[in-house]
Amino acid sequence: MWRLVALLACLAPWVCRSAPIVRLDDATVIGTSDGVSTSYLGIPFAEAPVGKLRLQLPQPISRYTGVINATTFGNQCIQQTINLPTIPANLPPAISEFIGPMAIFPDVPQSEDCLNINVIVPAGTRPGAKLPVAAWIFGGGYQIGSNAVRPGAVVVNRSVEIGQPVIFVSMNYRLSAFGFLGGREIQEAGLGNLGLQDQREALRWIQKHIAAFGGDPTKVTIWGESAGSQSVLFQMVTNGGNTEGLFRAGWMESGSALPTRDFSKLQPTFDLIVSETGCASARDRLACLRGVPAEAIAAAMDKTPTFLSFQALNTPWMPHADGVFLKDGPQQLVLKESIADIPFVIGSCEDEGTLFSLASLNLTTAQEVAAYLKSNYFPGASDATIAHLLELYPANPAAGSPFGTGDAFAFTPEFKRLAAFSGDFIFQATRRFLLDQRANKQVARSFLSERNKVTGLGATHTTELVNVFGGGDMTDFLVRFVNTLDPNGGPQIHWPAYTPQSPQLLAFVEGNTPLTVIPDTFREEAMTFVTKLSQEQPL
Repeated sequence: MWRLVALLACLAPWVCRSAPIVRLDDATVIGTSDGVSTSYLGIPFAEAPVGKLRLQLPQPISRYTGVINATTFGNQCIQQTINLPTIPANLPPAISEFIGPMAIFPDVPQSEDCLNINVIVPAGTRPGAKLPVAAWIFGGGYQIGSNAVRPGAVVVNRSVEIGQPVIFVSMNYRLSAFGFLGGREIQEAGLGNLGLQDQREALRWIQKHIAAFGGDPTKVTIWGESAGSQSVLFQMVTNGGNTEGLFRAGWMESGSALPTRDFSKLQPTFDLIVSETGCASARDRLACLRGVPAEAIAAAMDKTPTFLSFQALNTPWMPHADGVFLKDGPQQLVLKESIADIPFVIGSCEDEGTLFSLASLNLTTAQEVAAYLKSNYFPGASDATIAHLLELYPANPAAGSPFGTGDAFAFTPEFKRLAAFSGDFIFQATRRFLLDQRANKQVARSFLSERNKVTGLGATHTTELVNVFGGGDMTDFLVRFVNTLDPNGGPQIHWPAYTPQSPQLLAFVEGNTPLTVIPDTFREEAMTFVTKLSQEQPL
């Protein structure tokens, strides 16, 4: 039985009359407005995945009734504890200041009952307005994050200011052991990548209900960053590339087709979770997991690596081919042309990998880095292959990341080398792979963000968010894209389409000329090799 987030008795009728309201089925949804934008927060889009619905596909709500208090954020999904890497005292203090907030979650309750959605509209928007929709999917390594982190009002307000209003929608999805548990039992039950299934259900909710808020269900752009950006790609490659009319475009920031494939690789993590929760000897281990306290599962998943651990981007929570939502590895699906034929934008930050290399500062020799790459990423690669990879990512600090800093920030003899590889492996090379495969077949654009640099880390992962969520020029490009499927049309420089014959990036740079167009040819030999190696040795 669906439980409302909260009920309002409306004993004072003037409260209900003065607050913005929307009708969903037989329910009244009450929001808040600051006169510029109106927010409806924490609306459940699926039944609570608790009890027998834990580790099951999301179940849609059949019909809304009663009064829904949508004036505060709904529950966050249960977050995995993030243990920050130890930052040596001799490193720039800006690094600790940057990563510290990653272990701090919003002051919003955490619960399994977390499948809720936010809708933010320009104030005064009525049903029938048919505004285009930007559907935000948050990042956080599939381990942390929620729709309470970046509410989106600034994006909506800016869209009104430039005369191209949009509606901002953000969804929650289950995380870590609750949303991305893998292994044999999960695969046999057809329950892999549940967090991605949650996202899909939220997109179905948008189709069914966004018109009541003044949105146009035929004009939905899915948009995400990091794990959210990868999720946009996964939504594009699932179902044979058939969007089911759920979205018409995609905008991806720092995330593309992951080099993952085999779902069975996740079995050790499943075994750990059932062991830690007392379910290892149960006849039906999945059924047992549905009966243990959520706190027991959370405690167990806290014993697994995170994206800031020594294993870095090779965590057990990355989506893999489960045979249902992802019928093959993401890159293999792209190669098979199992991908939605829609316009898309994809971009990265210049120094994506520096953030993920802080936990491996103990690697100080080429031999140690070679062993790390072989054991953590490419166990089947020969020593000669790893040696060639290190030739392509030399130890010379001037060639490493943060790029363009010469010998500065070489915290260890191997830090900048490993940071350069890490950024290319998951972010830059996968971005370029997608563009190389698709840019001649559908309209694509790409960007590189070089702004908001952190001393010692450069333009590292997440640094573009200040721009796109802060009402900057990236916000304007996004808003126009959501409206017209073309980010151009404003006072900024023209953003050209990307083609393999003319691979051009829009670069967001610092200085008097904040935007420029550059060729996407940097580290070409290295990225080609990384892509080849990752397809031969998928995670």
